Amino acid sequence: MVRPTVRPAQPSDHPTIVEALQQFWGTVIAVGHGVAYDASTLPALLSYQDDQLTGLLTYQITTEGLEVVTINAVERCRGAGTALLEAAAETGRAASAHRLWLVTTNDNLDALRFYQRRGLRLASLAPGAVDRSRFLKPSIPLIGAYGIEIHDELTLELPL
Repeated sequence: MVRPTVRPAQPSDHPTIVEALQQFWGTVIAVGHGVAYDASTLPALLSYQDDQLTGLLTYQITTEGLEVVTINAVERCRGAGTALLEAAAETGRAASAHRLWLVTTNDNLDALRFYQRRGLRLASLAPGAVDRSRFLKPSIPLIGAYGIEIHDELTLELPL
């Protein structure tokens, strides 16, 4: 399998990013750890194969490290997610970030497996954080993957 090519987003990619976020999330707004983000305004990495978009990762760099705000692959198990995470880690190292980190929800078992297989470790649990986030984004569902009620956020991190 040929690995996707990853590149930083350019201003001309904005429509593609908005369209992809709408496709993946139904909106450009992402909520995590009590913060609502317009993910379409964040720095992004795009993965491509044969000139076709295969994935998108949005992030921000702060004193806490490089935070992955959103990450999605058009098709799972094709290498886009791995390539995007690796490129994000390199971006974080180049910016002297001490860690790459992200937040996911307690129902997201596939993501927890994916992240841990790529070296991220569980760093914290925020019980009830998703319940509080619904005040910022009421469209967050009550039931998630595998019929699991969504209530908590888990933070995973990768030291850089």
